[in-house]
Amino acid sequence: MTNALAQIKSGKGYLAAVGGVTLFTMALAPFQATMNSTTVALLLLLVVLSVATIYGSRPAFLASVLGVLSFNFFFLPPLYTFTIADPQNWVAFGAFLVTALIAGQLSSYARRQTRESESRRQEIEGLYLKLQAAFEQASKAEAYRQGEQLKSALLDAVTHDLRTPLTSIKASATILMEDAIISDKESRNELLEVITEETDRLNDFIGGMVELARIEAGKMNLRKSWSEINEMITRAIERAELRLANHRIKIELERELPSVRVDAHAVEEVIYTLLDNAAKYSPAESEIRIAAKRGENDMLELSVEDKGGGVKPEDRERIFDKFYRAAGNNSPSSENGLGLGLAIAKGITESQGGQISVENGRDGFVTRFVFTIPVGDDEVSAEARV
Repeated sequence: MTNALAQIKSGKGYLAAVGGVTLFTMALAPFQATMNSTTVALLLLLVVLSVATIYGSRPAFLASVLGVLSFNFFFLPPLYTFTIADPQNWVAFGAFLVTALIAGQLSSYARRQTRESESRRQEIEGLYLKLQAAFEQASKAEAYRQGEQLKSALLDAVTHDLRTPLTSIKASATILMEDAIISDKESRNELLEVITEETDRLNDFIGGMVELARIEAGKMNLRKSWSEINEMITRAIERAELRLANHRIKIELERELPSVRVDAHAVEEVIYTLLDNAAKYSPAESEIRIAAKRGENDMLELSVEDKGGGVKPEDRERIFDKFYRAAGNNSPSSENGLGLGLAIAKGITESQGGQISVENGRDGFVTRFVFTIPVGDDEVSAEARV
């Protein structure tokens, strides 16, 4: 059954390769006299990348070959022959051929790595579930010993599994940068940009694991100072600018909020995490509200609300556990990541002497994440500002 499905998908891939190149050729053919050959090559390269990403390397190779033939026959003088008259067009032809083949292979490789990464993530979640069972069955001392061993094994496994594709992508980027055959600077830069973005994403995962291990080991080097909450909110929003590009941000700050003595960078990380989480799980163009006000017992209360699908009551405690992601979320982003962001946010908040929780939103908002941090002594705060 699996082989039959694979064959059907492979057949669709070949049809997509033929159909994609054909449609692009028909669309671009009327503009042969006015369109630059580099533009044509880049548009045909999009077909190769799309086929490679969705269907794999073999259909991508077919798309590359067809794209090269179409590029030569319809767009390089003399037209409607496989002869190339201008020597400069040989360079353009060669650059397109090499770029299409390399891009197709890289895109297909990244697709395979994504599947493997998801499989490893599932294995890690299975290991973590075994750890929970061990805590329930063993004594506290034995559970602590096993937990430390498994935590180290998880950290080593995740670090290794994420660094492997990171190293491969970086190596590919280096090859592209040094390859003199690819003369089109724009094409090379686009490929390098894709590879660099994937590298940064994987590096963020590793950083999250290291940060979580540091929090659990009690080795967060907090650098507390008197800070203004509105400045921390502003910096977090600026950092999340790209994530929030398709959302409207509403800020509500209570007047005359006091300064707080906290690690400002750590608090900004919590705000950024909650904004990023809201952007992932709420519809495009929807509103996200961030608010701050005085809370009870000399605490400052900050909240981030969104209009996404909400969090089920049974998930509201576990959502802050590491590696845990609530089921049933239809957001495309819900399949990405290892479920570390909220666990890190909880660890940071508690290290500052505060608490974090999730509840129903207000005024039309669905989900409300709220966390508190100590205000500190007003008299000391005033002296510090002087």
